[in-house]
Amino acid sequence: MTAESQGKTGTPQSRFEIRLSGSGGQGMIFGSVVLCEAIGKAGDKNVVQSQSYGPEARGGASKADVVVSTEEIFYPKAMKLDLLLAMTQESLDKYYPDLKENGILIIDDSLVTQVPDVEHYALPFTRLAREEVGHIMVANVIALGAICALTDIVPLDALTDAVLARAPRGTEDRNKKAIEVGYNEAMKLKK
Repeated sequence: MTAESQGKTGTPQSRFEIRLSGSGGQGMIFGSVVLCEAIGKAGDKNVVQSQSYGPEARGGASKADVVVSTEEIFYPKAMKLDLLLAMTQESLDKYYPDLKENGILIIDDSLVTQVPDVEHYALPFTRLAREEVGHIMVANVIALGAICALTDIVPLDALTDAVLARAPRGTEDRNKKAIEVGYNEAMKLKK
C-alpha cells in the first residue's frame, strides 16, 4: 500500500502513517530512520520520521513514526495509524488504539500473545532472528523486510540499500539476510 493508493475503504489516500513499536533496545528508532531514508530515496513522496526519547529508551513501550505523503507534511507525528508494527505485548496494548479501523497490524508472535480480534499479520520476528540469522538484534530488520513485502510503501532494493548504509561495519551480510528472511516469510503469508 502506498501513500497515494486507495485505502481499504476505497477512498484515495495521500498520507500514510506507520508506527514501529516495541521495547527500548529493540531498534525501533533505527528501523524508522532506515525506512524513512529508503522511502525518501525511492520516489517522489515526502517523508518524515519522529520518535519518542523518554524513559522508553531504557525499556517499556517505545515508538517511532514514519509519515509518508504525496503532499506537504505540516505535522510530522502520526495521528491515526495506517500500519502498526508491534514487537511486544506492551507496545501493542499501548499503541493499538491509534490504529485506523482498517489499518494494517503486524505483530511479533514470538512476544505478542494477546491480539485484538482483528485481521493481522503474525510473524515470529524474534525467533527468526535467533534461528535463521543467528542474532536477536536483527529482529527489527526482519520486520522491515516483512513491511516491504506486505505493503508497497518501499521497494526491496531501496530498503536493502538503506539498511546496509546504516548497518554497523561487519554486519552487512547479517542484515541483508535479515531483510530477505522477513520479506520471504511475509510473502508466504500473502499467498
